[in-house]
Amino acid sequence: MSGFATVGAASDAHSNSGRGRLRHDLVFRRLPAELPDRPVRVLDAGCGTGAMALRLAAAGHPVTAADASDGMIAAAASRLSARPELATRVRFLNAAVEVPDGGGERFDLVCCHGVLTYLDEPATAVARLAGMVSPRRRRGVLSVLTKNRGAIGIREALRGEHTLALDPIESGSGASVGHLGVRPRGDTAEELDRLATEHDPTPLPWQGVRIPNDHRANEWAPWPDECASALATEWAASTRDPYRQIVRLVHTLARRASDGSCP
Repeated sequence: MSGFATVGAASDAHSNSGRGRLRHDLVFRRLPAELPDRPVRVLDAGCGTGAMALRLAAAGHPVTAADASDGMIAAAASRLSARPELATRVRFLNAAVEVPDGGGERFDLVCCHGVLTYLDEPATAVARLAGMVSPRRRRGVLSVLTKNRGAIGIREALRGEHTLALDPIESGSGASVGHLGVRPRGDTAEELDRLATEHDPTPLPWQGVRIPNDHRANEWAPWPDECASALATEWAASTRDPYRQIVRLVHTLARRASDGSCP
């Protein structure tokens, strides 16, 4: 890992920022389309401060929120304490993404959002996560959100920070300093789809997350009307080329095929 456990406060601040909320809104808007119209068992692997876990719990799903950082778990628990009506739907698990300790449990939705980019390589984590997706008859879904290697340097260029943008664009290094102050690496949707396929889940169409507004300052706090307009624009761009090719984040999903058994 690349220092992820040290950035809890910055992660919480980002989740509450305009750009952070757009990220969560876009991912959460996609997930219901891939889930049955009933509560399903969810694992949020690398839950951070709990933003997505609480959204999924509020939608009626029982959620296991796992993170290797005691500080992240504490922050997520603090968020949950402000939503007592969700308390029975969320449980916390102190576990690393690479080696989750779920006691052999399987989940209908396994989320790993904003974590792979802080690992040295994604293959081991994707293999472990795919192994926790529900068996074929339940058609479980794996949801991965990570930094887009093909877009490194674009945010800096849009901000006019051309010196910072030039090196990653020319070198194709696949890494740059992010909003949390560390240097995460990137992946491509094609690589993540291939890794999922190696462990059985079949890739679904992927989406890009956040390009028109990714260059915004950390302090950007849009009014509700502006936020709704920004979300509509981002959503339209998220599934269309060439826009999704240059977004900051890629959101890949994969589903286990049904074997025809009764649920």
